[in-house]
Amino acid sequence: MHVHLIDGTYELYRSYFGAPPATAPDGREVGAVRGLLASLVSLLGKPEVTHVGIAFDTVIESFRNGLFAGYKTGEGIEPALWAQFPLAERAMRALGLVTWSMVEFEADDALATMAVRAAADSRVERVFVGTPDKDLAQVVRGDRIVQLDRKNQVVADEAAIRTKFGVAPTSIPDLLALVGDDADGIPGLPKWGMKSAATVLAHYGTLDAIPDDAAAWAVPVRGAAGLAEVLRTHRNEARLYRTLATLRLDVPLAEDVDALRWRVARPELAPLLAELGYERLLERVPPAR
Repeated sequence: MHVHLIDGTYELYRSYFGAPPATAPDGREVGAVRGLLASLVSLLGKPEVTHVGIAFDTVIESFRNGLFAGYKTGEGIEPALWAQFPLAERAMRALGLVTWSMVEFEADDALATMAVRAAADSRVERVFVGTPDKDLAQVVRGDRIVQLDRKNQVVADEAAIRTKFGVAPTSIPDLLALVGDDADGIPGLPKWGMKSAATVLAHYGTLDAIPDDAAAWAVPVRGAAGLAEVLRTHRNEARLYRTLATLRLDVPLAEDVDALRWRVARPELAPLLAELGYERLLERVPPAR
């Protein structure tokens, strides 16, 4: 079997900025939710898609905000998009999908936890993590756990991750710790860029293994002395940033692989589609399996 794990937050953003706006009969903007529903109905229509879970950031803040004041918050999210988050979660449950609403942890943590859990099941041939987000590249394993960019229909296995980032998937948190991640509010270290960080981490694997003295580095890097000095001075900050970038694999999800099997949409889907003014989608929902 194949397991498909969907980043609902990413998909709702993608729908909001990619799908046309739409107004429900009561006047609410619901275009993003309608687009998300259409996308997932299309996914469920594929015969090879049998086991599906979707995760949302019910709130943007998480335990990471308690570790670092600069970590991302919900500030700046467009109100018309933010207002559709609760409705999107309702819609996915009405569609019959296992839906994780994350508060203490992030949606990415839930997806990472279930990806590893599913990959440990011998019945699972492949786990598709449905997002191009670089954070989730860290859970890619060989061609068993892969990333799926649903927009461009591109699958990235471990070899593809190495080609794209220059490091193994397991080194992605160290890479983000050094270069930063603006989307998550991780500043990174001064002077460290993607090329220098990837070159060093491709050899050493983790930032802890990088020697303090550039003269001891086994790989040639331009400006090595300055980079080594920055890392030596800010190594503790880098470790904190790595913690922020490292996805948790211990989120207490109740479901096992069998619980992810999609069987049928729930009775509440029809009235919800009427609420959205999107009744015509009902005829496209796959029959019970």
